Amino acid sequence: MATLIAPSNHSPHEDAETLQHAFKGWGTDEKTVIVILGHRNVYQRQEIRRAYEEIFQEDLVKKLESELKGDFERAVYRWIHEPEERDAVLLHVALKSGKNYHIIVEISSVLSPEELLAVRRAYLHRYKRSLEEDVASHTSGHLRQLLVGLVTSYRYTGDEINVRLAQSEAEILHESIKEKNGNEEEAVRILSTRSKIQLIATFNYYREIHGASITKKLLDEESDDFQKALYTAIRITTDHVKYYEKVLRHAIKGVGTDEDAVTRVIVSRAEIDLGVISEAYYKRNSVLLEDAVASDTSGDFKHFLLTLLGKDD
Repeated sequence: MATLIAPSNHSPHEDAETLQHAFKGWGTDEKTVIVILGHRNVYQRQEIRRAYEEIFQEDLVKKLESELKGDFERAVYRWIHEPEERDAVLLHVALKSGKNYHIIVEISSVLSPEELLAVRRAYLHRYKRSLEEDVASHTSGHLRQLLVGLVTSYRYTGDEINVRLAQSEAEILHESIKEKNGNEEEAVRILSTRSKIQLIATFNYYREIHGASITKKLLDEESDDFQKALYTAIRITTDHVKYYEKVLRHAIKGVGTDEDAVTRVIVSRAEIDLGVISEAYYKRNSVLLEDAVASDTSGDFKHFLLTLLGKDD
């Protein structure tokens, strides 16, 4: 269930001209930017980009970068791009950070095979290097094996499940992940090649046999990046809605807000299932997601996020 509220009839040329007018003068009319872009779906936004360049011979993305600032600019920048472009940028930034490997796992695990392939194409077009090349050059060891396996995976998307395989691989995962018998390559092979429905069957069988989720006590203070990546891959494959709810909960609670994480989830899921994630957030925290966002953000950034949540009135 998406939260984006977009009109069925809009004029990209009129939108482009209205945006240009908002940029004129001593200060940008941020409210107009939010009203237009915050209520246009991905196809409409690309039409506006083309119309803006056609009319004003200027790249709308670059114009927005120069006119907006801070978290608001970052959120609009991610929103204006097509999903595969946005994910390519997120992956590149994560790799450059040298620490946000969970974002690589998140994107590569939640997307369909065709969507992931589109991201890889967008990454190659934008950075003139393959995604797997950059992943390999920024990581090492088992973490490299897992991340390269995930970003290059093209999984089966049908409904067939091999029960015997699920049973045997549940035990393989137990030995390689929980018992840490030094056979990490098997965990990498299973998590990066099996279909999502097959992996869920494997995780469910693990719970039946061992009486607890495979992620139970998987992490501790001594966990390395590889173990954290395994944890993220299992969590998001098992239930991506619960995964995103937890990302938002941790980003909002505590001292200081992780604006980047909040932006990533809201922008990337607003046209897909942000409504379902919002319901999960309320069920878990007894607080409406829009209220939590409103209390922990401010200014144009807050208004833009609330607009994507469908709560801009």
